[in-house]
Amino acid sequence: MSRVAKKPINLPAGVTCEVVGQAVNIKGPKGTLSHVLHVDVTAAVESGVLSVAPRGEHSGAWAQSGTARALLNNMVVGVDQGYNQKLEIVGVGYRAQVKGTVLSLTLGYSHPIEYAVPAGITVETPTQTEIWVRGIDKQQVGQVAAKIRAYRRPEPYKGKGVKYAGEQILRKEAKKT
Repeated sequence: MSRVAKKPINLPAGVTCEVVGQAVNIKGPKGTLSHVLHVDVTAAVESGVLSVAPRGEHSGAWAQSGTARALLNNMVVGVDQGYNQKLEIVGVGYRAQVKGTVLSLTLGYSHPIEYAVPAGITVETPTQTEIWVRGIDKQQVGQVAAKIRAYRRPEPYKGKGVKYAGEQILRKEAKKT
């Protein structure tokens, strides 16, 4: 039985939720998100509280309802506050710059990397070595940050590359002769 599914989601002021069949639409000050629930899950809104329940008592229904509750809670937080991910660039000559909806990265390759930022995501570069990825969809923000990081992962000897803010890079000792 999922303990996550039993906990209700309190809707903050300014956030509205509408359940139509298996579709859940959440609207807030930052935007609108929608999600289609699994067939084993039901959702209901009563006096500013969104609750999720399984349709049956089997373990698969409880697991799906816990997952649905977590996804809906992420949507509520996203339309109310939004999500952001900070990336740091380490390395001599490595830099980032935003040109409209394109993120231009110089990461030590023979060519600059041009990454087209998807709709619903904003990318900012306050300095040449910092990248802020912001949006209302938690999964999409994480996916964009992971794609940017994948262009040049931090290497273990000097730590050069693109890393998440606060990420600890395990360092290796260089070969001694």
